[in-house]
Amino acid sequence: MRKVKIKIKKNDIVKVMAGASKGKEGKIIKVFSKTYRAIVEGANMVSKHSKPNAANPQGGILKQEAAIHISNLMLVDPKSGETTRIGRKRDEEIGKLVRYSKKSGEVIK
Repeated sequence: MRKVKIKIKKNDIVKVMAGASKGKEGKIIKVFSKTYRAIVEGANMVSKHSKPNAANPQGGILKQEAAIHISNLMLVDPKSGETTRIGRKRDEEIGKLVRYSKKSGEVIK
C-alpha cells in the first residue's frame, strides 16, 4: 500500500464531502494515521449500545462520532470559509515547512 501524506491535523475545521454526513462542518477530534481516518465533531454519528456501568448506571443506547476516511474531508479556509486544498511550502522566516491554503494562499496555523 502506498503511503499517503495526511494533510489534516487535530483541531482543524473540516467539511464532510461524501457519505451520510455530507455537508456538515466540524472540528477534528482525533486523527488515525495508520488507517487514514479521522473523528469529526458532530459528523458520522452512530448508535452504540452500552451495558450499565458506574458512569452510566442505566446503560442504553448512546450516540457518538465514528471515524471517517480522510479522503471524504476537506479543510475549511480560515480566511474565506470555503473548502480548500492544502499545500506545503518552506517559510523563509521560520525555516520550516508550513501548510497553506491553495485558494487564498494564507498559512494555516
